[in-house]
Amino acid sequence: MDGIEEHKAHLKELIENSAYVRAEHENIVSSRKKLKESGWLFDLRRILLRSDALEDIAEIFWDTFRERFPFQIGGIETAAITLVTALTVHAGEVSKKKTSGFFIRKSRKKDGLMRAIEGEIAPGAPIILVDDLINSGKSIERQVEVLEALGHRVQAVWTLIRFRDLEHYEYLRKKNIELFSVFTLDDFSETLGVSNLTHKEPVHSRPFMVRWKFAAKNPSFFYVVPKSEPAIDDTHVYVGSDDGTMWAIRQDTGQVAWSYRILLHMKGKGIFSSPALLGESVFFGGYDGNFYALDRTSGKRKWVFLEADWIGSSPAVAVDLNLVFVGLEFGLWRKRGGVVALDAHSGKKIWEYREMPCYTHSSPLYLKDTREVIVGSNDGAAYLLDAKTGALKWKFSPAEPSDAELDVGFSSNDIKESFAYDRNHDRVIFGSTAGTLYFVDRRTGTEAGRFQAEYGFYATPALYENTAIIGSLDKNLYCVDLSSFQEVWRWSSGARIFASPKIIGDSVFIGSNTGRLTEIDARTGKEQASITLTERITNKIAYNAETSRFFVPTFANEIYCVEKDEKKA
Repeated sequence: MDGIEEHKAHLKELIENSAYVRAEHENIVSSRKKLKESGWLFDLRRILLRSDALEDIAEIFWDTFRERFPFQIGGIETAAITLVTALTVHAGEVSKKKTSGFFIRKSRKKDGLMRAIEGEIAPGAPIILVDDLINSGKSIERQVEVLEALGHRVQAVWTLIRFRDLEHYEYLRKKNIELFSVFTLDDFSETLGVSNLTHKEPVHSRPFMVRWKFAAKNPSFFYVVPKSEPAIDDTHVYVGSDDGTMWAIRQDTGQVAWSYRILLHMKGKGIFSSPALLGESVFFGGYDGNFYALDRTSGKRKWVFLEADWIGSSPAVAVDLNLVFVGLEFGLWRKRGGVVALDAHSGKKIWEYREMPCYTHSSPLYLKDTREVIVGSNDGAAYLLDAKTGALKWKFSPAEPSDAELDVGFSSNDIKESFAYDRNHDRVIFGSTAGTLYFVDRRTGTEAGRFQAEYGFYATPALYENTAIIGSLDKNLYCVDLSSFQEVWRWSSGARIFASPKIIGDSVFIGSNTGRLTEIDARTGKEQASITLTERITNKIAYNAETSRFFVPTFANEIYCVEKDEKKA
């Protein structure tokens, strides 16, 4: 046995004896936060701080890549931090070369330089990405997209254990990125009884193509929440940005048609309000406390409403009443929120409701059938108002948080986003930051049912057939039956979901903090296709059915224009 084979044999023994964990021996928690009664996992971090393991790893790595120098070594936290450090330190000893390393954060820092990547990446030098293991490959996809967006080239991926056959990693093959692994699961079949994982269904392709990308300047990475959601007409995309600019972007080219800048707002919190369109006007609120109507063609201001301190709410329009509704925020004790109805042509205040003790960040929903407006507030209450007069019809205040709600870690029950209306059952549906999805009778304001997630909701539900679909901060997308209020299916994103779902045909399109836009079968919850972008997706996408183009926003004030390649779908 030569030196490298000795290192591999020793490393394999360490993995088998120290890093392989069975549920019968230790507590393993599932993605549904429940203890598994059976199953296994590899906890390779148990050996990645051992000097003998790192020596084995370095010798094996440099035996593979010594002749490919120069290159840089990087990976995603946390396992890659140890690997990158060890491999760069051993570069001089093993290969007589000097190299540098870096790691990619799973989440940007919210202070300091707010970097996504720690360490310096030299321009032009190829990159070897390293990790302890590779299973689905989604984490690697994200890293490649981030690095390519910055102009860097990934040459290869190297891991200790590969879970699947090479055919599974189609993404890397199409990128001409080589995949190396010291071991596969099959290498442990005799000793541990595990074997390479296989899909019962064909591996879905990645049938998306980016046509163009728009990026506004000075994004705020501090606020990881839903921001301004894109609105579209036949030819343009309208969206606000953190620096207080409302943009009109051409759908065909991604070029700016016009822009309008508001003044005197909190830094990094300019326009979170999603624009609404009516006639030739674009409506939105700003954190300068003003509500604006701009000309859709020129971007020139038509009128402005000046009476709030801040506006984070998104407007709703009533075409039949020629009214626009929006939530308001004030710096007053016990009168911090409200909602106003404005004449869409003139900006004249038609009515105002100001009896909300907490901020009203929630966006109103106009119910055309009954000419009513419903809006939520940070007091956890939902308010149903007469759309023409502003008269309160009812206020729904849930009971004190249940034990289940308190278990998800929220002491508050804020309603942050908007509502869905179930016409068949005549109910309004909305989520709270306590992780409760409420179903409330529209006529009486009484609770008909509820569904409890594992963590909070910061999204608006979408309706599909007899179900409500909504993403949660517990990393799951839930499909809930409208009659029984029971879970139909759930899909795990692997990261928090702030974005609201978009239903197109029989598919759900949902973004998450992984930076992935995923298409999911609305009936079964099965993943159909995905595309990975560079930053988190915290808002609902927009879709132009005429051109079949998707407009995908990220929290970094980017808009991606994406099309499906039907040949690959």
